[in-house]
Amino acid sequence: MSNQILVFLLDTTLGLFSLALLLRFYFQLLRVPYHNPVSQFLIAVTDFIVRPARRIIPGWAGIDLSTLMLAWLLECIVVSIVYVMQGYDFGSNIIAASGAIGLLGIVEIIKTTLYIVLLMIIVQAVLSWVNPNSPLAPLLDSFTRPFLAVFRKNIPPIANVDLSPLFVLILIQVLLMVVAGIHTEIAAMLR
Repeated sequence: MSNQILVFLLDTTLGLFSLALLLRFYFQLLRVPYHNPVSQFLIAVTDFIVRPARRIIPGWAGIDLSTLMLAWLLECIVVSIVYVMQGYDFGSNIIAASGAIGLLGIVEIIKTTLYIVLLMIIVQAVLSWVNPNSPLAPLLDSFTRPFLAVFRKNIPPIANVDLSPLFVLILIQVLLMVVAGIHTEIAAMLR
């Protein structure tokens, strides 16, 4: 029972910090406006670890690799802690286990990314009906525009209703199913 509570607390704490790092990475990548409360919060929460990491891990082509690597490392730590708490012995085959943990960290990053996009699109759709002039609208629009643009090019609005969010949400659900299958296959390598 206490192991479950400890795993939950560590998973939640490190998972939320990893989420903050991922959001910071995607906000920079997608050029989300810098001067909004969410961006400022993410910078304030993650700056203590991102700035030193940037000295070690340089960016590439305008991509902040240090923030992405930190999020991946946190996900790997979370996965390792969960397996250790479940009684897995990494000492028996450390190289294969390290590779599997690294792959599971990548899978967790992809899964979290899909959930971020899913949530952003849902919130944007709801706000467009409830309060289109919300202060969050520019942030959500900057974040979701690249994902929605793929479908907006090929699917015109029907009676002034943009159906692209619906198609993106369906695609995300399919991708989440694929990611869950990949996660299961990689986790099976550890058993």
